[in-house]
Amino acid sequence: MADRGASALSLPEDWPAQPEPILALNRMGSFDWDLDAGLFHMDAQAYTVFDLLPEEYDGRPESLALRVPPPEAARLDAAVARAIKDGSENYGVYFRIRRRDGSLRWTHTQGYIRRDPSGRPRRVVGIVRDATEELADSVSRTLRAARNEALRRQTGIVQTVSAALADARSVRDVIDVLKDADGVRHLGAASLVMGLVEAGRIRLVAEGPAGASVPGTRITRTAEPYPMSEVVRTLTPRFIESPQEFADGYPILWPHITDLHITSAAYLPLIAQARPIGAMGLLYDDRRGFSAEERAVLVALGSTIAQSLQRAMLYEQEKDLAQSLQQAMLPRTIPSVRGADIAVRYRAATVGGTLGRDIGGDWYDLIPLPGGRVGAVIGDVQGHDTHAAAVMGQLRIVLRAYAAEGHTPATVMARASVFLHELDTDRFATCLYAEADLSTGVVQAVRAGHIDPLIRHSDGSCRRAPVEGGLPLGLSAEFSRLEYPVSTLELDPGHTLLLCTDGLVEQPGTDLDDGMRGLTALVAEGPADVRALADRLIRLAEERGGDDDVALLLLRRCVPEAPRAGGRLRQHVAPGDPEALTHARHLFRAAVRAWGAGDRADEIELATDELITNALMHTEGSAIVTLRSLADGVRRLRIEVEDSSSALPRRRDAGENGVSGRGLLLVERLADAWGVEARGGGKAVWCEFRMRRADGG
Repeated sequence: MADRGASALSLPEDWPAQPEPILALNRMGSFDWDLDAGLFHMDAQAYTVFDLLPEEYDGRPESLALRVPPPEAARLDAAVARAIKDGSENYGVYFRIRRRDGSLRWTHTQGYIRRDPSGRPRRVVGIVRDATEELADSVSRTLRAARNEALRRQTGIVQTVSAALADARSVRDVIDVLKDADGVRHLGAASLVMGLVEAGRIRLVAEGPAGASVPGTRITRTAEPYPMSEVVRTLTPRFIESPQEFADGYPILWPHITDLHITSAAYLPLIAQARPIGAMGLLYDDRRGFSAEERAVLVALGSTIAQSLQRAMLYEQEKDLAQSLQQAMLPRTIPSVRGADIAVRYRAATVGGTLGRDIGGDWYDLIPLPGGRVGAVIGDVQGHDTHAAAVMGQLRIVLRAYAAEGHTPATVMARASVFLHELDTDRFATCLYAEADLSTGVVQAVRAGHIDPLIRHSDGSCRRAPVEGGLPLGLSAEFSRLEYPVSTLELDPGHTLLLCTDGLVEQPGTDLDDGMRGLTALVAEGPADVRALADRLIRLAEERGGDDDVALLLLRRCVPEAPRAGGRLRQHVAPGDPEALTHARHLFRAAVRAWGAGDRADEIELATDELITNALMHTEGSAIVTLRSLADGVRRLRIEVEDSSSALPRRRDAGENGVSGRGLLLVERLADAWGVEARGGGKAVWCEFRMRRADGG
């Protein structure tokens, strides 16, 4: 322990002339070493430092070997020789002496080398003092610094692990943080094991690195003689400070972990709300024992992990409940629809990691309707909670019921809006209802504040299909004032109708139109198969994340294998509705082409117009128009117009200047047959057209 950086002694030539009193006051002794004579003179205090009596010392340096052990003497001589050789003016060395009682004491000496004009060393003068307390204080400071550093390191471990666990949303997330190599390294341990308490047993759920657990201990009872079982029973941490203590305390377990070279271990109970939920073991291969501070830090670490586990368990329970509720509210199965391929998907959003918020009001539904028609529904109730899901479930059911009753799409939407308004809730909903006739490809769509659908063509191109919109559902209770215009779309064979909620489109900071354009491009680039396309879209939504749930419904009209033998279309036409007749024409024209009577489309359209006009002009209330394709020997198209009046129509001569009266004459001239049937509270006027065969017959 040479102290060669000490400053040179500023001593006069005649030193040590009377230095003893000053040095003695500082408990220092002095010496004067005559290198030529080989004599080492010491004062009284120096004798005290070396624990020698004057009569025990002959003045020769070699005689100090009585107090300086050989290794210390060799180190001291080497330091002095090095200083003399390299021309140094001074040196300083810490060495130990053995006192007469056998105890070792640290001593410090500092010498000043005097040389003659030629540079030859002639004399060494200096001091010697007891340095035991000094070094003890230094060692103490070093130990304290080491302990403080260890405490800071352990505290840093807790902070690091706590930060990593802050984002854990499930038990698996907690386990992944702890069991991987980085997690074990952050904990300062060589290996880790963790188990959860389940019905009086401890199930091992994590080990790091792999293979750190003992075979046969995957599931153990809390009464068994294992350290994790012990800390669960006693709710007290167990610190094992040596291999022998481990072997003595757990003789069954110890032989199985000797290959891990464990030197100490800490087993911590994981306690939440005063009950054990699990236990964790940290095994070390580079330390023995635990200071009080380290134990406190490890206990705090166990508390942090327990809280994270409990939070994750509660989150998973809430998530299971939310998902069960969501699944109960959504349709259990989607019916198989002849003439269409259907795919539906749902993705729940997690809003800020809040428990119970990964459920929403988005829904889809598919409603089989008479005559080969099908109703497709997509909607979104405001909010992300169980209340939104409950409202969604009720709204889905009533909308399905209204559609199944045979109401027009506009009426279905209006009635659903009134129902939601009267539900005594502050929630509103957006919705899109599309009623498709798969035999003709005619789609009647109604939109209540929702985003437009998309149509993907058979060639892969995709476009937005604008649908006139009305108010979101639930904002008005006056049925008579609710207006939901109907838009008619055509879905050719091989085309796909896509309905979705805004969670698939909207992103923070982006415009809705930009989102629709982006979705259109994704659909165009996607696969033709509706299930594969749905999977791709929902996967992209999951990767993108976001705080909104997503509902998705894809309906692809199949290419018919053969012409259909029959079909049915029905349309309500309200008086005073200028668009009703236009929609009916569009609907029936497409149906006539689909059923193979395109050559008589003009005749059928004109006859239908006349029958509808007669019903609206000469009766009160709306008319119900039905178009049927019949195949009972001879293929025919039958048009029926029902009204609520029991008065039968009369065929009459309009006169040369008359503006009315020609309707039934036209129907008689155009159709192959016509007639009137009484119906309950009214009547139906019908006409039929024979359909020509492909060979012209």
